[in-house]
Amino acid sequence: MTSNNKYPGSVARGIPHDEFLDCPTGLVEYYFADETFRWSDGLYRIYGYERGDVVPSMEMALPHIEPEDRPKVQAYWERVAAVGGPLSIYVSIRDRKDQQHKLLFSADYILDGSTPVGVWGVIVDLTQSIHTDRHQLATEAVAASALNRAAIEQAKGILMGRTGIDADRAYELMNKMSQDTNRKVHAIAHEIIERTTAGSDGPT
Repeated sequence: MTSNNKYPGSVARGIPHDEFLDCPTGLVEYYFADETFRWSDGLYRIYGYERGDVVPSMEMALPHIEPEDRPKVQAYWERVAAVGGPLSIYVSIRDRKDQQHKLLFSADYILDGSTPVGVWGVIVDLTQSIHTDRHQLATEAVAASALNRAAIEQAKGILMGRTGIDADRAYELMNKMSQDTNRKVHAIAHEIIERTTAGSDGPT
């Protein structure tokens, strides 16, 4: 039977993902007639293998999937095989070296004309992207915290200079204003600085 595959690309050609995705990707094909899985080189590498190291199959891949994800992966695959797609799922796996990967799997029918003859899927390894996003968020949070702390110290100095109170009392005043106005202490501090910079009297 000559397959008229109704999906973008093929396992043989691969996907030129480097142009638009900063994530490793792979492809899988499964044909109902011979129950054979075909993996792209990229998918082998996601699992930590090279072509020829293993014979791809559900039995081979399942132990790599985190135990809590295995039931939903099996249910997902059975649903795609029964009704087609596109359907997507997030999965956590462990590669050959026991490194965890966060994968997005999207699958649909392979069609011969209008007849489903198999299932194809594209797998995107989001691990590095997720790590990068988390690292960026953590970095931004640390930077924001440092800026807020600097603002609080500056505002304390302004209050101390204007009223003659000590540092602890200055912070107590800002903390009370924070509670009274339901605003963060650093927001009060920024307001004191802004009013002082503008030449206005700060909060009393």
